Amino acid sequence: MSRRQAFFVHLANLAVSGTGLVYAWMRYLAEPADEWAVVNHPWQPHLQHLHVLFAPLLVFAMGLIWSAHVVGKMKNGPTNRSAGIGLTALFLPMAASGYLLQVSVDPGWRRTWMVVHVVASVLWMVAFVVHQVRATVAMRRDRRDDGAEPTVVAPIQFRASKRGEGSFQTDPPDRGVPKAGTS
Repeated sequence: MSRRQAFFVHLANLAVSGTGLVYAWMRYLAEPADEWAVVNHPWQPHLQHLHVLFAPLLVFAMGLIWSAHVVGKMKNGPTNRSAGIGLTALFLPMAASGYLLQVSVDPGWRRTWMVVHVVASVLWMVAFVVHQVRATVAMRRDRRDDGAEPTVVAPIQFRASKRGEGSFQTDPPDRGVPKAGTS
């Protein structure tokens, strides 16, 4: 998966998860300012609309992940993929219940789809974080095992000269990162 695709996947997930979490807080935890209010917060309908508008981006992102990431991982043979498999398994009930929640009229079905959507979405967010943490740890371990230099940039320090002028330099200089002011 390219960096642009990964960025899009993370951005879509952040947009949908963020608006969903804030909307859920407004809908289920916030107290209305007025006892006769229809919504608990004035921004509640706007957050719901944003959540519904961002959701197709996540569906598209899942298509990107499937073609650029999942299929390739499946061809590589068995490894520890529990978080990735969990994400794939959670996506269908999360997306389908979100859609069905919007089109259901019967209060019983709306309640059912709401519960399925909230549970699947919370599990999705947890699995996504677990998947990212595992991938980051595995990538760092592989780089360390291969003897490759980590991609972490050396810390930048400010060094003052005797004349009171200063310059920013990296420390240690042998990490492959050029010092400030040099190319």
